[in-house]
Amino acid sequence: MSKGFFNVPTAINEPLRNYAPGSPERKELQTMLAHLRSRTIDVPMYIGGKEIRTGKKNRLSPPHDHKHTLGYYHSGSGSHVKDAIKAALAAKKNWEKLSWEQRAAIFLKAADLISGPYRAKLNAATMLGQSKNAYQAEVDAACELADFLRFNVQYMSEIYKQQPISVSGSGIWNRLEQRPLEGFIFALTPFNFTAIAGNLPASCALMGNVVVWKPANSAIYSANVLMEIFMKAGLPDGVINLVYVSGPQAGDVIFSHPDFAGIHFTGSTEVFRNIWKTVGNNIHLYKSYPRIVGETGGKDFILAHSSADVKVLTTALSRGAFEYQGQKCSAASRAYIPKSIWPQVKTLLLADLKSFKMGPTEDFSNFINAVIDESSFDKLAGYIENAKKDKKVELIAGGKYNKTNGYFIEPTVLVAKDPFYITMCEELFGPVLTIHVYEDAKFTQILDIVNKTSSYALTGSIISQDRYAIDLATKKLNYAAGNFYINDKCTGAVVGQQPFGGARGSGTNDKAGSMINLLRWVSPRTIKETFNPPTDYRYPFLQQ
Repeated sequence: MSKGFFNVPTAINEPLRNYAPGSPERKELQTMLAHLRSRTIDVPMYIGGKEIRTGKKNRLSPPHDHKHTLGYYHSGSGSHVKDAIKAALAAKKNWEKLSWEQRAAIFLKAADLISGPYRAKLNAATMLGQSKNAYQAEVDAACELADFLRFNVQYMSEIYKQQPISVSGSGIWNRLEQRPLEGFIFALTPFNFTAIAGNLPASCALMGNVVVWKPANSAIYSANVLMEIFMKAGLPDGVINLVYVSGPQAGDVIFSHPDFAGIHFTGSTEVFRNIWKTVGNNIHLYKSYPRIVGETGGKDFILAHSSADVKVLTTALSRGAFEYQGQKCSAASRAYIPKSIWPQVKTLLLADLKSFKMGPTEDFSNFINAVIDESSFDKLAGYIENAKKDKKVELIAGGKYNKTNGYFIEPTVLVAKDPFYITMCEELFGPVLTIHVYEDAKFTQILDIVNKTSSYALTGSIISQDRYAIDLATKKLNYAAGNFYINDKCTGAVVGQQPFGGARGSGTNDKAGSMINLLRWVSPRTIKETFNPPTDYRYPFLQQ
């Protein structure tokens, strides 16, 4: 039991390292990259604290060098999902009884391991397994995940401090406790952010829940390092169980289990909608109504006004659309630019793209790396080829691709006459930006088009120096983005500063990296204690 009201360390965003030539962090990271590439590792599942090897091995390779083998992971089946659920439920009693500050200490230690001795290893694993350059890996794997863990601890303590009113002299003491959910949580995590892969199971576990975690197959290499960090930090056996199974295998077991209490998800809108439908159909099976929390797709926009600073706009396009090959839920994939400034923007944008270097992550001079796998490569190549054949679309940059050694697609820019052209509407999740050039006088009309073009509503930005235009866009695009940016790119949300999430087809907007998200993983109980309770049912009004 706690014997004090404890203050947790004040959360501060982890400082970014720049990996400049000659810097100690650059040398350390390059050494780690060489070390990891020189090894072929054997990656087990982790169930109840035990390493599970099935003998059914699948190869892990860098997307930018798919002929190289990083290791093999052992894939499981539905029986392993059942074992993971059993292990989680067996760990639940002791874990949820553990004093909150002890849970906090585990994840604060994990944050310090990530920002300290494991920084190079986690960054290098992300660079190799997910084809992120050094800076993108640093922002994601090291800094954002450390931020998630530290800020979540702070938010947890603030949640526990929130208490109802108890009036002095009333003879009543009101209390509020936040219980973990009754059952287990399923964390289904994506390939594109190591930080998200770590945060989805960790945020649930921090609040006293137990978790079955299934990462994307293309992120297993870094997930294995995350599990190593959690165990090194002292996470008890069975609290987080890591399994490598297919989605249908996991779903068949998890969504029919009476102790299923919630899902923490980041992935495609289609998958999330199917999950929601399945949970709804099985609602009669569960002990309680499961929490369904998801961040899904995006068709994120940059809207420019005629007053926009063209250099600010161009930089927002170059970074927002092409960092990490456009494989961010928040990546700019559609842009609307006034006709009057388009010639300047086009010149600057093409100059930026011409200066981009593309290649393996191990070469730190490469701004562009590979897309995640062959399936993504083929899908993107198909969109590009169709655009080349369409007379209403102009390809002004890129358009080439090659998968001989890695899944490389040139940063591609399309200019569409039709603001509802397919690549303006559908999520591509790759380095393809589609631009629509509009008449300056039609700014108000283009706001309506931006708002209704996509079923998504994750991120968007307005680039303008006209405050009336900014105000109008902010109001008319009220529901078009859960994260809205003014004079900046539409990516790069920072934990504690811009809680992240969107609505419509982009998810439940439960804002990862905020108190809002943690409140989804607890079930409050109100306790009223009366010190001098009545002993007679009769109220004074009954007297004659």
